[in-house]
Amino acid sequence: MRVSRRPALSALCGVLTAAALATCPQASARVVGPRVDLQVLVVTNGSSSVSAVTDQLKLEGVPYKTVDLRAADRPVINEAFLSDTVDGVARAKYQAVVLPNASPFTNGAEATALADYEKKFGIRQLDGYVYPGADVGLNAPGYAGSLDGAAAEATPAARADAFRYLRGPVKFDDLVPNQSESYGFIATPQPDDPATGRSFQPFLTATVGTTTGTLGGVYNHDGRSELVLTFAANGEQWQFRTLGHGIITWLTKGVHLGYTRNYFGVHVDDVFLPDSRWSTESNCTPGEDCPGGVTTPDIRMSPADVTYAADWQTQRSFPLDLAFNGLGSDEAITRDGSDPLTTSLVDNRAKFRWLNHTYGHAYLGCVQDLSVRPWRCRTDDDDKVRWVSQAQIQQEVAKNIEWAGQHGITVPAAELVTGEHSGLRIQPQQPDDNPNLAPGLSGLAVTWVAGDASRERAQRALGTLRTVPRHPLSVFFNVATEAEEVDEYNWIYTRRADGGSGICEDNPSTTTCIKPLDAATGFASYIVPTDAQIALSHVLGNDPRPHYAHQSNLTEGRILYPLLDRVLGDYRAAFADNTPVVSGSMAEAGTELGRQDVWRAALRDGAVEKGTVTAYVQDGTVTVKAPDGLDVPVTVPEGSKDGATGAAFGAAYSGERSAYRTGNFTLLPPGA
Repeated sequence: MRVSRRPALSALCGVLTAAALATCPQASARVVGPRVDLQVLVVTNGSSSVSAVTDQLKLEGVPYKTVDLRAADRPVINEAFLSDTVDGVARAKYQAVVLPNASPFTNGAEATALADYEKKFGIRQLDGYVYPGADVGLNAPGYAGSLDGAAAEATPAARADAFRYLRGPVKFDDLVPNQSESYGFIATPQPDDPATGRSFQPFLTATVGTTTGTLGGVYNHDGRSELVLTFAANGEQWQFRTLGHGIITWLTKGVHLGYTRNYFGVHVDDVFLPDSRWSTESNCTPGEDCPGGVTTPDIRMSPADVTYAADWQTQRSFPLDLAFNGLGSDEAITRDGSDPLTTSLVDNRAKFRWLNHTYGHAYLGCVQDLSVRPWRCRTDDDDKVRWVSQAQIQQEVAKNIEWAGQHGITVPAAELVTGEHSGLRIQPQQPDDNPNLAPGLSGLAVTWVAGDASRERAQRALGTLRTVPRHPLSVFFNVATEAEEVDEYNWIYTRRADGGSGICEDNPSTTTCIKPLDAATGFASYIVPTDAQIALSHVLGNDPRPHYAHQSNLTEGRILYPLLDRVLGDYRAAFADNTPVVSGSMAEAGTELGRQDVWRAALRDGAVEKGTVTAYVQDGTVTVKAPDGLDVPVTVPEGSKDGATGAAFGAAYSGERSAYRTGNFTLLPPGA
């Protein structure tokens, strides 16, 4: 799609004042092309494949309208529903169409209206899950059955098109033995017919047994293009998460509202402090839930661990954020006269990113009563909760910053990780935030405070603070070896009859019981792949929330690294260099979460449907009109330019360019 300079100038003159307009040159007469609004039409019958596409649209922030074929009061899909005219120009109300299959309508008139619409405006269609046949340009299937564990390939044609962010195989999940998770059909395309323009371009191919063929491709016919998928999917599966963005890109021709990145940040808490060690004999942690008399040696990093961490970062081109507590250093020096760990970390301070984790890891919520288990909040005589004071909170935060300055460590003052995410509400013992937290931090330039996403996933505001929920990794704070990790994992996730705690039995809605893992092999064979899969679901979910582990996981058995290597290895095997994991600061993660929330709220409130936000493409030029102050996410092809300055738009990622913009603006297509 190309557009001349003259139409761009005419568009600009159209928004000038009457006085300035007199200075604009007269535009030559030209035929104005149709306007295509940036919104996707999703037609569903409740199938998981359509839901998977809907999930992807939500993740990326792409506006869409759903028509449920099961609803008696649904609108009829006809010419009036699909298109109209605006200012005398034909308008397509939807830039793409998602269908559950190639022929979901019982009313032939709807199918005809949709086909005519797609042909008239050049609208693309996705057939979410089809049986191969001549009606979609394929021969009868050569294979029908489970695709679990299959390794499909994006063809060169796909990688030259919407899937240019892919590098390697598209692996189909095989998570549960002896249970089919993915079903599909492998078929070969019918011969192209140049006389009629009918063709089939494979985008995704696979081999199962002796059968090789396509699982997805583009069927061109009758002046229309359909992306045909011959496998069932849901939005949680790796294969769909890998392909999801490419499906959206193909459908929208690379032009749509929405913004996505593959985020992965890792915070390492408790640096300089020792962590208590899990007792494999008593199944408890001293200082946490062990009876009196049970002790274990503490876990603390060594200088060799610092060297290993620095080298690992360099080799993997991936940063670790060290959330530190200066008290751990001071206590070691007071006790021993010196601290080799402090010396090593300070010498290597420029190699890491640092986060304030408070000076002594003090609990900053209510005043705890630890004489009972679980602990409870202490109360005054009038039964009011006793809270840690503003002065105590300020001291914990400011003293750690002061300690860092004394050791030449640069720490972002705006970012804070409190001990145990304290100060924020923690169910059930402390259902309210410490009212002293926000006021106590207001004078210290803190604007972002870490939360625990496993307890509270959504970001929220506390006065001038905003939370940044973090995903916990399943390497526990109180273990340093694979054997310790497996022992505690078994305690949490196995039944009482199998020697576990029975927590999984008591909480079946949130925790799944497993068979006990082998102490020698369970970490590598089960825990690493399971937790890597969970982490990767966040990475491919446009989720900027960081992950966190603890310094105990960087020493002795160094069990954090196999997990991170699995996540990064699986990711980089699938995704090209133009789509790196994004590991920004905690403030950047918080900012992105906030922008996502505001934009998704605008879509839920009907910003596009009501016309509060107007976005369309016409003659290759993208026009967006939005209220001042609303950040609108936009993704366009590489080479697109800002209509006002002619500069490249946004930032490059996955072979496209994308950014948030506010107000009214235009974008010019590549080559304009």
